[in-house]
Amino acid sequence: MADLTTLENTKAWLGIQTTDDDALLTRLIASASEFIQTWLNRSFASQAYNEVRDGTGGCRMVFADYPVTSVQGVVVDGRPIPASTDFGTPGYRFDANRIILTGYVFSRGIGNVQLAYTGGFIETPKEIEQACIELVSLRFKERDRIGHMSKSLAGETVSFVVKDMPDSVQTILNNYRKVVPL
Repeated sequence: MADLTTLENTKAWLGIQTTDDDALLTRLIASASEFIQTWLNRSFASQAYNEVRDGTGGCRMVFADYPVTSVQGVVVDGRPIPASTDFGTPGYRFDANRIILTGYVFSRGIGNVQLAYTGGFIETPKEIEQACIELVSLRFKERDRIGHMSKSLAGETVSFVVKDMPDSVQTILNNYRKVVPL
C-alpha cells in the first residue's frame, strides 16, 4: 500500500527541523497509511482492477473501487460489451462510481460479469493526507506515555486520549469508508 503522506509534510506539521527522528517517522507514516487503508477497506493509489461480479439483471453496477478513471473492458456471460460512443449507442459508459449499459443488461448469474478498469486517486485527497499526518503525530507524541490514561504533576492532572484514532480523524475517514457494492 502506498503512503498517504510524506515525511516532509509530517515534519512540517510537527515542527521538526532535524533528521533525528526521520527513520521513526517514516515507519509511523507507513504504519498509519496501512492502518487507514485497512480500516477503510480500500486503497487510494490509482491502480488496475479486474473484478468478477454477479450479474443483477439490471443495467447499472457500482464499481467496487472508485473513483474510476478508465474502463478497459466489460464482459457479460463471456461476451465483450463495446464502449458506447454516445447516449443512444448500445454499449457501456461510466462515471467515477458506476458503469451503465445501454442495449445490454448485467444478466443474472454467479460470477458472470467481468470488469477491468483503473480506479483510485491520482493524488491522495488532502483531508486523507491530513488525517494520516494527525494519526502519525499522535503516535509519535504518545510513545513516551504508552498505557497512561492520565498523569498528575504539581497538583494538576492531564488526561490522554486512549483510542485507535482521534474522533476528528475518524470523522474525516468515515467519508471515504468503502461499502460493499450490490
